[in-house]
Amino acid sequence: MSEEDNILEQLILDGTVEIAGIDLDTNEPLYNITSKMKDVHPSLHDEFINYFSQETMALWEFGFLSMDVTDKNPVVKLTPKALDKDSVAQLNKHQQYTLKEIVRILKPKS
Repeated sequence: MSEEDNILEQLILDGTVEIAGIDLDTNEPLYNITSKMKDVHPSLHDEFINYFSQETMALWEFGFLSMDVTDKNPVVKLTPKALDKDSVAQLNKHQQYTLKEIVRILKPKS
């Protein structure tokens, strides 16, 4: 097992990361951080939050998301561009993944 796998396993065991499902395109597991992350691994929690905030702001700047960035807790909405495969393909892989996760979270469960 790789060091990365060992770290992920430990995060799951200590309850700071949970399996959220499977990516239907890649068959890779999807993970969520839990609220426990802030208390158990505060610096890692901050890194996740900063990374996600930067990616979200980039997606907003590129017109994939709509939100009032001046609001303390902005409501994030998808724009039609977020569901356009050709537009999404123009993003780098990290941005595509972040957008895919936002779409997964925001789309109503059927």
